Amino acid sequence: MDAASAAIAREKPVSIDGLLELAKPDMAKVDALIRDRMQSPVSVIPALAEHLIGGSAKRLRPLLTIAAARVAGAQDDACLKLAAAVEFIHTATLLHDDVVDSSQLRRGKVAAHLIWGAPASVLVGDFLFARAFELMVEAGSMQALEILARASRVIAEGEVLQLTRAHDLNLSQDLYLEIIKAKTAELFAAAAEAGAVSAGASPERREALRKFGQDLGLAFQLVDDALDYSGDAATLGKNAGDDFREGKATLPLLLAIAKTGAAEKPFWDRTVGRREQTDEDFERARSLVATTGADAATLALAGDYAATAKAQLADFATSNSWRPALEDLADFAVQRKA
Repeated sequence: MDAASAAIAREKPVSIDGLLELAKPDMAKVDALIRDRMQSPVSVIPALAEHLIGGSAKRLRPLLTIAAARVAGAQDDACLKLAAAVEFIHTATLLHDDVVDSSQLRRGKVAAHLIWGAPASVLVGDFLFARAFELMVEAGSMQALEILARASRVIAEGEVLQLTRAHDLNLSQDLYLEIIKAKTAELFAAAAEAGAVSAGASPERREALRKFGQDLGLAFQLVDDALDYSGDAATLGKNAGDDFREGKATLPLLLAIAKTGAAEKPFWDRTVGRREQTDEDFERARSLVATTGADAATLALAGDYAATAKAQLADFATSNSWRPALEDLADFAVQRKA
């Protein structure tokens, strides 16, 4: 998909209201599980967890677990504890990430570490990881436990790899994609695969849903990276330009650096390589990303991944209402503004 095609595709409004309506009874049970399991006699734990979990999050990852189970034919509630475990893993990684990145906002709120401190945020993240593994054990599926345990390890590896290559202006696109495949797409993939396993899906359908989740996650992260240069705090729920200020080598930045060449090399070396920035630098970086078409190219690649995600659903019956709802989710991932 070229940039023009991607832009046209994004103009057609897509809603995930159908998916949310289908999943509403299941998600109510998952939310109840989440709120029950984040309780603790140590008062700071539920208070800090509620600050992050209780917001207006879409809960896309547990939603994906439920949708994958249902599209694969699940009739029981075996997927619910796995869905709650997925949300706890995700929330734990957010708490840890915000400390590592010194983030100021998360989901439109002041980042937890700025209220309770970094040590408490890290330790509550550990608590949520522990709760996730308790839920996995209770679900009674060694396959699902293996999938989500592996995902937790891969996510950590991705975060460390990103940290070691921070401010690297020579990062290749392939390595960038490997980083986001690990730190973001892996949990989407595991969420979908765990749902498929809970439904007793065949190996072929399990792999198809895993690939759907992985490509959806890649599309989601690419759009996130583009929005960091084109969005605003009011819609993003976090500050625009956070990636730039932290010196993260995301694809829009890498493409802009390549396209501006020697003319802007001193600017990129100073602002990203050495992180010597003024208040005006982000606006200049945003302008360079836009004028070089780096943001459009990033969104076009996201559109490609959304298309390959939808192709994974070809073996599922069109009469199953969960299939078009998942296809809408893939389109939504590239059309969203936050």
